[in-house]
Amino acid sequence: MLSSSAEPLCPAHDLVMLDLDGVVYISGAAVPGAAAAIEGTRAAGGRVAFVTNNASRTASTVAAHLSELGVPADVADVVTSAQAAAHVLRERHGAGARVVCLGGPGLHGALEEAGLVPVGVTEEAQAIASGYGPELRWHEIMSGAVRIRDGLPWLAANADATIPTKEGIAPGHGLLVRMLEEFSGVPAEVAGKPERPLLDETVRRVGGERPLMVGDRLDTDIEGAHNAGVASLLVLTGVTGLPELVAATPRQRPSYLSLDLGGLLEPHPAPSRHPLDAPTEHAEAEDVSWRLGGWSARVHDGRLTVTRDSDSDSDQTSGGAADWWRVVACAAWEHLDANGTVADVTGVQVPGEESGAR
Repeated sequence: MLSSSAEPLCPAHDLVMLDLDGVVYISGAAVPGAAAAIEGTRAAGGRVAFVTNNASRTASTVAAHLSELGVPADVADVVTSAQAAAHVLRERHGAGARVVCLGGPGLHGALEEAGLVPVGVTEEAQAIASGYGPELRWHEIMSGAVRIRDGLPWLAANADATIPTKEGIAPGHGLLVRMLEEFSGVPAEVAGKPERPLLDETVRRVGGERPLMVGDRLDTDIEGAHNAGVASLLVLTGVTGLPELVAATPRQRPSYLSLDLGGLLEPHPAPSRHPLDAPTEHAEAEDVSWRLGGWSARVHDGRLTVTRDSDSDSDQTSGGAADWWRVVACAAWEHLDANGTVADVTGVQVPGEESGAR
């Protein structure tokens, strides 16, 4: 289930790899408390890297945006899926290799930075790289698709189905990837999360012996950490709510869980498993509760219930609320593993929310 750490996650981990949207900022505004938590992480001696699947922006553009939001960042602190893709291509084809660039400025710049030569879709090339590029023309996509079908090695920077924009959630590069796969019959190889090249590239560039991936998405950030063999922290400032958390499969379950980035500077206790009527540790999932910080969670007849000790002084707005999420996660995951069904969370009251689970 969840891991425990008697000391704060930083300095227990010397490299903190932060996803951006939903973790550091939301809709162009910094997440409350994020800048202070990042500053505290650096003050504790931790390296901080900003990791993004977005291949359209250059690292310098991302760093400038973060600094504008009050989060100081150098270009060297930012690692993009385009950079990860470029490194993979450099390793395979060598410096000076010609690569079709089916993407935007971020991908073009990453290929050049890696010592590769970005070329157009009709030019001689050793490989083709694709990434989100809103200015791409249909004739470029068609020509690239034909070349992939005809055998030109293809690497996609990411496969995200959606991307946040000022107009709202919009189609991402993943939709283009699926179209290219369907037309060509060639499955995409992907450099971005949840595949491991992006996190490997981050460790290579920034350093660190004990990396920690921090994200808000189970299917990219947390699964990516599993694929890379590193620990992970899920923060609840982004897209993951109660329904998503209780349905998480083993490879999408984080090592640690926190309300926000403040969890980097705190110890992380893990819930304990308590048999109810069955006296052994081999009790069935419905015969146990998971307890921490005055909270107790169990799944009975398929329904999740959470109670609080009447004499508990657990704070529902900070650490106490995080403990609520931790016991819920462990109870729900044990039920899912034992029964193959997701716990019913209808009517469960999330601390700090006026209505039931979203």
